Amino acid sequence: MLKKSLWLAAIAILAIGILAACGGGKDKEEGSKKAEETVTIEAKNFEFDQKEYKIPANKDVALKLENVDGNHALMIEGEDVNIAGGSSDVVNLKPGEYTLRCSIPCGNGHADMVSTLVVE
Repeated sequence: MLKKSLWLAAIAILAIGILAACGGGKDKEEGSKKAEETVTIEAKNFEFDQKEYKIPANKDVALKLENVDGNHALMIEGEDVNIAGGSSDVVNLKPGEYTLRCSIPCGNGHADMVSTLVVE
C-alpha cells in the first residue's frame, strides 16, 4: 500500500511540473523580433478593456495581454497568434480588421469576449 501511495505522489508531482512548464509566462517578444511599440490589452470577465484597438500595418508591434480578472488568453482569428495572460507576442500584420477573441473557456460570457484589431 505504501509503494502505491509513493507512486501516486510521484506521478502527481510530475504532472504538476509538466503543467507548470507549459504555463510559463515568458514573452515571445524577448525572441528575435523587437517591437517598435507595445499595445496592452486588459482582459476581465467577460470583456476586453476596449472594443477596438489600432496598430500600424507592416511594423513589429508587441501585443501584451494583462489579466485583470479571471484567466484569459488572446487569439487573433486567421493568424497564428495566441497570447497567454501576463505575456506578449510581437506581430507584424497587413492592413485590415482582425477579430480578437479569448481563447480560454472562461465561463458563461466567454463567447461574448470579442474585440477588433484595426491595422492601418
